[in-house]
Amino acid sequence: MPFFFMKFLLRILLSAGAVLILANVLPGVTVTSFTVALIVAIVLGLLNFIVKPILVILTLPITILTLGIFLLFINAIIILLADAFIDGFAVSNIWWAIIFSLLLSFLQSIFFSLLKEDKKS
Repeated sequence: MPFFFMKFLLRILLSAGAVLILANVLPGVTVTSFTVALIVAIVLGLLNFIVKPILVILTLPITILTLGIFLLFINAIIILLADAFIDGFAVSNIWWAIIFSLLLSFLQSIFFSLLKEDKKS
């Protein structure tokens, strides 16, 4: 159990680091401190766990029509919801939210791949 908690904590810290890196690189995204980036990482995780499945189900017809491209807008809506909830985190518009979402997913996949254990057979 402690190993799982440590891995979870490390994933949150890596996500916060990714948020901080992207805020420094993207002019349309602002994060005031590492503490705010940590809160953003936690809130995004919660929104992705609770709100995103509901949005995906409600928008399933348009998602099918656009061959999944509409999921980018759902991710941007999640980012903008986090922006509305958190003081110290700001995203200029939906286009910066889409870019932020794509790059955050990319950075997280790189960071989280470092956490994977080597499975030797």
